[in-house]
Amino acid sequence: MKIICIGRNYAAHAAEMKSAVPDNPMIFMKPPTALLLKDKPMYIPEFTKDLHYEAEIVIKIAKNGRHVQEEFASEYYNQIAFGIDFTARDLQSKLKEKGHPWEIAKAFNGSAPVGKFIEKSSLNDPNNINFQLSKNGEIVQKGQSNDMIFSFSYLIAHLSRYFLIGKGDLIFTGTPAGVGPTIIGDTFTGSIEGHELLKCAVK
Repeated sequence: MKIICIGRNYAAHAAEMKSAVPDNPMIFMKPPTALLLKDKPMYIPEFTKDLHYEAEIVIKIAKNGRHVQEEFASEYYNQIAFGIDFTARDLQSKLKEKGHPWEIAKAFNGSAPVGKFIEKSSLNDPNNINFQLSKNGEIVQKGQSNDMIFSFSYLIAHLSRYFLIGKGDLIFTGTPAGVGPTIIGDTFTGSIEGHELLKCAVK
């Protein structure tokens, strides 16, 4: 099982990070040890003083595929969930300044909470999914999947050009504007189309 993540997939988020909108999907990976399921708590690692939350729609790959054509890509996933891409922003900034890879700022243990999965078929419009993240009861991020620069189908087709996408793989599809800091004691809830699917306490 792979956890594949897409950076800067919403123009407004790229702007808030003072980064250029990419011409192609920005891809990075998280190991299985990053995954948090069943609303387990997230523990802030000791190496960061500036942990940020990033709310995302996560899609689960339903069957293996290589060189998938975009027009058939929707057949390769059947479930979605709400996820948070926790990021050690201070560490990431230092690594970016040096031109170094920044996986250690994204891929540490517990950095990828994922909530309950729902069937794609249960959605009114799988191409226009509303989602939001609340921190301590206050909405901090709201997004719509049709605002993504690269759609779910495009991402699947693009990724499958470079490596096999396998059944059970998870794709974090990018975060909208509104990312921000996380401290011990915060509680996050993530909703898709009004259904609360994730709860994550920070310790």
